[in-house]
Amino acid sequence: MKKAWNIMKNILVWLILIAAIGMMIFTIFSVNTFDQSHRSIFGYKFFIVQSDSMSATDFDAGDIIFVKEVDPATLQEGDIIAYTSQNTHNYGETVTHKIRSIVTTEDGNTGFITYGTTTNTDDETVVTYPYVLGKYTGNLPKVGTFFTFLKTTPGYILCILVPFLLLIGYNGLNCIMLFRRYKREQMEELQAEKEKIAEERRQSAEMMKELQALREQLAHSDSPTSEDRSDT
Repeated sequence: MKKAWNIMKNILVWLILIAAIGMMIFTIFSVNTFDQSHRSIFGYKFFIVQSDSMSATDFDAGDIIFVKEVDPATLQEGDIIAYTSQNTHNYGETVTHKIRSIVTTEDGNTGFITYGTTTNTDDETVVTYPYVLGKYTGNLPKVGTFFTFLKTTPGYILCILVPFLLLIGYNGLNCIMLFRRYKREQMEELQAEKEKIAEERRQSAEMMKELQALREQLAHSDSPTSEDRSDT
């Protein structure tokens, strides 16, 4: 039973350690990657969806979406693209909407009329090639919600600090238990040594008594008897 408990305890410790390290790696990766339109990994960008403008068909607020860098000239009607908004109400933000049609602007540039499928309303401005960040390829549901929580103080405490404190506390408790066991073993060894010395002293005392008794016996046998004295 004790062996099974130790195995389970070790497995739990390793799971907590792996989870804590995984949280740290995920945090570092996400801080340096999510919502960073100027950064990509193997040609992919990652964004946290902030609204439900596409929830009717594709993804919801709180999802992580994957956007692949592509040549804007290859995009077609029906594709979903991420772009840097030039609209007055969300200027400079990243928006991911579906292409309704491909048009040519007054300046002769090719652009896209985009819209959110939830409202089915066209975006304010035409998206031209320089503002296209990439094409939507997939999503991870609600991972963005978790990451947003992880960036908060309660999220950091619960997901990163608490596991490491548990590991530190566990290792500290192990050290205390090992130290106590070491002291106990030392005391047991010292007590055993004392008992050994006491036993040796007892045996020595018995030997001394036996020697003393032997001496007295020899002395008694060597002394002349009364009959021997009368003969002289």
